[in-house]
Amino acid sequence: MKNLKNKTIIITGGSRGIGRSMALKFAADGANIVLAAKSAEPHPKLPGTIYSVAEEVEAAGGKALPIQIDVRDEESLKTMAQAAAEKFGGIDVVINNAGAIKLSGVEHTPLKRVDLMYQINTRAVIATAQAALPWLKKSEDAHILNLSPPLNLDPKWFAQYSPYTMTKYSMSMLTLGMSQEFKRYGISVNSLWPRTLIATAAVEFEAGNKKALDRARKPEMMADAAYTLFTSETPHSGEWLIDEEILRQHGMTEFEHYRYQPDSSDSLMTDLFVDE
Repeated sequence: MKNLKNKTIIITGGSRGIGRSMALKFAADGANIVLAAKSAEPHPKLPGTIYSVAEEVEAAGGKALPIQIDVRDEESLKTMAQAAAEKFGGIDVVINNAGAIKLSGVEHTPLKRVDLMYQINTRAVIATAQAALPWLKKSEDAHILNLSPPLNLDPKWFAQYSPYTMTKYSMSMLTLGMSQEFKRYGISVNSLWPRTLIATAAVEFEAGNKKALDRARKPEMMADAAYTLFTSETPHSGEWLIDEEILRQHGMTEFEHYRYQPDSSDSLMTDLFVDE
C-alpha cells in the first residue's frame, strides 16, 4: 500500500472536526498539510484554529501551512494554492471539507443563507479546483475529494430542507463532472460521505443536538476512509463513496471503536441522504 509521505494536501475547513482528523491522520505519514479555514481566532463554543491544528500536525510528524481563508473568495484561493506550491513544491490532493448547513425548507430559509450554502458547498468546489489545477496536473497521484453524498432522489431528502440538499447534491454532481473532465490529466475525483452521523459541530448545533452525539461516530472514521482511498492500489474516480463501505472493501470489519460515546446503548443514527 502507498503512503502519503511528502504529499501536499489542502484541506478546506481544516481547523476542526473531520478536517482536523484528516489532517492528523495524513500527518502521521509525513504529509504536508495546508490548513485552509476561516478559524484563526479561538471560538467560544468551538475548539480549534488553523494555528492550533498546525501545531498538532507538526507534532504528529507532518509539516503544516495554516492559511486563513474564505472559500467564497476565488482570489484568496489562488493565493493559497500558490503559497502551498511554493512552500512544498506542488499540490497533490485537495479536500473540499468546508461546508454550510441550514436544515429548513424554501419557505423559511433566508436567501442570504441560501447564497451562503451555494457559495461554500458548490461554488467553492469549482473555485478551489481552478486554483489548484495547475499543480494537480503535475502531480503523479493527484486527487480531489468532495465531502458530499451519493445522489439519492427519494423525495424525503427534499421535503424539509431542499436548499441544503440542492447544494450538496451539486457538489456530488461536480464529482462526476470533474472526474470526466480531469481524467486526461490523471486526476482522480471522488466524493466521501459517512454512513452514520459524525460527531461534529454541525451535528451538535444544526443537524441535531448534543444528545445526537450519543448516536454518532468519531471524525476519525472519515479520516481513515479518506486515507484508505488515497493509499489504495485500486483506482477510484467518479465515485460516491461511503466511509464504512470503503473500509470494508479494504478488510475492516469492526467499527465499534469509532463510536463517539463508547458506553452509549443508543443505536447509531444513519446520516442524511443514506438509506437504512
